[in-house]
Formats: sequence, structure tokens, C-alpha cells
Amino acid sequence: MTDDALSFLPHLHPYDALPEGVFVDMVRKTKWVEVAKGEDIYRFGEPLDGLYVIASGEVSVRDENGNQVSVLHRENSFGERGLLKSGLAATSAQATEDSRLICIPPAVFHKLRAEVEPFRRFFDRSRSDDDKSAARAFDLTSIRVETLMVPDPVTCAPDLSIQEAARTMRDKRISCLCVVEADALVGILTVRDLSGKALAEGLPHDTTVADVMTKDPRTLPPSAIGSDVLHQMMEYRLGHLPIVAGGQLVGIVTQTDLTRAQASNTAGFVSEAARAKTVEALAEVTGRIPNLLVQLVAAGNRHDVVTRMVTDIADVVTRRLLKLAEEKFGPPPARYCWLACGSQGRQEQTGVSDQDNCLILEDGLSETDLAYFDPFAQFVSDGLDACGYIYCPGDMMATNPRWRQPISVWREYFQHWIKNPSKEAQMLASVMFDLRPIGGDAALFEGLQAETLEAAAGNSIFTAHMASNALTHQTPLGLLKGLATIRSGENRNTIDMKLNGVVPVVDLGRMYALQGKLDVVNTRARVEAAVAGGIISSSGGQDLLDAYDLVAETRLEHQARQIKQGKAPDNFLPPADLSAFERSHLRDAFVVIKTMQSALMQGRGVLG
Repeated sequence: MTDDALSFLPHLHPYDALPEGVFVDMVRKTKWVEVAKGEDIYRFGEPLDGLYVIASGEVSVRDENGNQVSVLHRENSFGERGLLKSGLAATSAQATEDSRLICIPPAVFHKLRAEVEPFRRFFDRSRSDDDKSAARAFDLTSIRVETLMVPDPVTCAPDLSIQEAARTMRDKRISCLCVVEADALVGILTVRDLSGKALAEGLPHDTTVADVMTKDPRTLPPSAIGSDVLHQMMEYRLGHLPIVAGGQLVGIVTQTDLTRAQASNTAGFVSEAARAKTVEALAEVTGRIPNLLVQLVAAGNRHDVVTRMVTDIADVVTRRLLKLAEEKFGPPPARYCWLACGSQGRQEQTGVSDQDNCLILEDGLSETDLAYFDPFAQFVSDGLDACGYIYCPGDMMATNPRWRQPISVWREYFQHWIKNPSKEAQMLASVMFDLRPIGGDAALFEGLQAETLEAAAGNSIFTAHMASNALTHQTPLGLLKGLATIRSGENRNTIDMKLNGVVPVVDLGRMYALQGKLDVVNTRARVEAAVAGGIISSSGGQDLLDAYDLVAETRLEHQARQIKQGKAPDNFLPPADLSAFERSHLRDAFVVIKTMQSALMQGRGVLG
């Protein structure tokens, strides 16, 4: 094997933990493998040539049924599952780009596992396939970023020379440096930056890091989950993702860190959507979401995890459509921010979702500039509809000129709604308080959100009207607190698990956010933040969370059953489909929600 591996592998864990002599002996026994795009590396059930590490390129890994389970890039490894069992491939692997791989023979792999503890810990998950609770410990959908990240990452100043930066990375055996100025993250410098920007261009050794680094890198908060990291990396082709809390750098997650946990099967969806060339290709991806929902529910994932992952796909599809629109109509003439409201805005999409969106534009645009965004919005909205996110029945879309306006007009909208809380204003404010930036320049929205929360919370008349509006969706309880079903129509003898189940909690969460000036949009996160902020009691908040979880999960299980039966999923659940035990618990959940609605009505814990 060439000396290239001596500069490539030492930056990767667990190879960085190998004693020097052991590492050199391993390299001597490994080999390079060149694989052309579309070529199989191995197929399910075949004997494995060893453990593979990707030096360059991209590899798709599929299960025995041909379902894609992950898309791997530089520094990822694969094949260990088969090596740890029978020596036969437990998956199939194919190069989706021309790829260069390092192959570590089985004998060397097993010798390192037996003799080097960090190597063994890294690859040996020590769990039974039947042990679901242990498996969940490695599931990215249940791991918070703060448990994945490397805390206190190595940093440098932007005026450091690239030679000194390279020496630091070599000496500390790391693949990146976080660039910090005045305690704020301003950039990130990676091995790829040094090779592709500095070495390839022949820059002098005293060139500063600021001239080579990636400026203003994408970041996530410690409260994000592992799949958030994976999806960001897939969509934007990142190898490193800094973790920032309160404006301060607190950690970093790399692709190597993610190999410690089981990759979510939504990663393939995100990767395909982010690279789709046409609306038709995007529709092919979203067409598989119903089956994905069934799999996620069957795996025992919590409802908020399932809906977050389903929404992640919608977000990527939306951003891809925005990019395709820019390619079709040319570069936008001004800054814009595409936002989602409704379930996508709250990251709570299920198997039944329409589209609710709007556009915020920068001020000072000419009529010609404004005209650009008309066909632009229509293209994106049409694309979303083709992908299964049907047009909003209430026309709450960026295709409606009312919801495609400069930032100053949006400020006037919110000010008017708050000062004049008519029924329409209450309805519109309820929708718009769930806005979340999806694409474009999010800075256009951030100031508006803070101003609106401040003004709304300070207007007691508006908050009182909003509280009243939040009580319009009642739980399906009869006079004796039994389950009350719809009495007529095509949905007779069912419960609307959206309007009478989930929405009442959504409304409560929005009111808590308004009272506490909370900028979170997700319903569960709003209730948790309300408890933390003392807006509602700890016991009341926990009861509400438990009730919400039961109602939302019952709704998802109903949709999953319909999909498995070949039906289109909906929100109308016949109580007869549930056992007496399930009906009893569901009734108890609705009683809790109704109790919290009554507390809101009486002004306890929300309106003072």
C-alpha cells in the first residue's frame, strides 16, 4: 500500500488510537481498491475481502431487500457488520461515484479487535439484534447531539498561518480546526481546505487561516438530535459540523462520530432529494414516505421523532425546489426567505400534509424585481404539490401575493393583527406564529419574529383574544367524559385525531410560547420550554406532554395501519379499532388536555 494511507488514516478514529508500530504493520497489510461509479463492491451474502474505509467518492449501502440504508462518504467505513458475524456480507455496497477505498483484510481487522481496546470498542457494538432497548442507544433518532459531539474542540485564531494550523492538526491528529475570534465561531478549517485551497493553489506557508477557511459554517445546537446532523451533512456535503449554544462554540461532530451510531434510514431520502435534478425525481423520493412512516412507527420511534424526520425530507425537497427555481428563472434579484407554517413549520408532518408557506422579501424592490418572485413561487408550489404536499385549501401559500411581500409589509401585517384582533386576525396570527425559515436568508425573519413576540405578549387584549381562539378546538369528550364521535357524514363514528386531538395541544403550546416570548415552534418543545420557564406547573406540563404523546402516537399508528392496508392515510380514527384498554387511556389523555384548556380559559398559569 502507498504512503498515502499514512497521512490519511491517522486522522480517523479508531486508527488514531493504534500504537505506531501496530499502525504501520496494519498499513503494510492493507490495499487500495479503485471502484468505478455504478460498480458493486460486494453483494449481500458474498464473502467479504475486509473492512472498507472511504478515501474519496460515495458509496450506497443497501439491505438484503435492496432498500438503501445509508449513503457514505470520505472517512466512513463499512463491512464491519458482516465481519463481526459470519464473514459474509450482511448488506450490499455499490459505488455511486468513482471511489477510492482502503481495504483492511479480515485477519488484520480481527487481530486489531482482539489486541487494541479502543479499536474493539469502536466496532463491537456488543448487542443482540433482538435487544431493541440496546439498539436504540445507538439510534441517531434518539441520540442528542450533545452526546455525539466532541466537547471543547481545538480552535485557532483567523490570523494563524496555514503552516502552523497544519502542524496543529497533525500533532493533535485531528481533521479540522474551529476558527474563533472574540469567543465567536467565524469559520472552520479542514484538511480538505488545506489540500484543495492552499496546497492545490500553491499558496505561501504564511497565508492566514482566514484566507483559506470556510467562513460562517453551518452549525447546530446541542439540543438537536443525531439525525439532524446526518441530514445536514448529507444535504450540504459536510464532514464536520460545529455545535454552538448561546453564540459559544461547545463542540463538534464529524462523519466519523456518526459511525458510532446506527444511521437513520431517512438519510437516503435526504441525500436523493438534495441531488434530484427534476421535480419528477423529487416526487419519486417523496412517494416512498408512506412506507417510511410505517417502518419508523413499527420500529417504536416516538411520534416527535417520526414527524421530525418526515419533515426533514419536506424541508430538503423545498430547498431543492428553490434551487431548481433559481436555475430556471435566473439568480434572484434580491434577498428572500421562504418560510413554512402549519405542520411543516412546527416540524410535525405526518402521512397527511398540505403545504402552508410564504415569502419574505427585502425592502426597496422595483416592480420588475417583485415580478420575478411570481413564477418563482408558482414553480416551487407546483413542485411541492407534485411531490404530494397538496395546495393549501385556504390559499396560505407564497403563490398568493398577500403572502409574498417585503419585510416592511410583513411588519405592518403583524402590527395590525395585534392591534385589531378580529376573528380573521386571530386565525392569521395563529398560523403565522408557527413560521419557520426553510430556505433563503433567514436573517430577514429573525428580527420580525423577536419584534412580533414582544409586541404580542405586551398586548393583554390581543393575548386574551388569542386564548379564546385557542379554545375553539375541543377534545372529543361527551357529557360523561366518554369518547364522542362524529355523528354524520362520511366520517361518521370516528374521532378527528387532528382537529380534536393534536390541534388543541398545538393551540396551547402556541399560547405558552406567546406568553413566554419563546422562539421555539415545535409543540412539544414549546410545552417543555413553558415548564422550564415557569409558565405552567411542572406537574401540569408533564401531564400535558404525556397526553399529547399518547394522542399523537395513536394518530400515527392509525395512519400506519391504513398505509399497510393499502389505503390513503387520514386523521379519522374509529374508536372501535382500539381495545377497551386503549380507549380508556385515550379518554384519560383527552381529559388532561381539556383540563389544561380550562386552566387557560380561567387565566391560570398563562394569562396574568
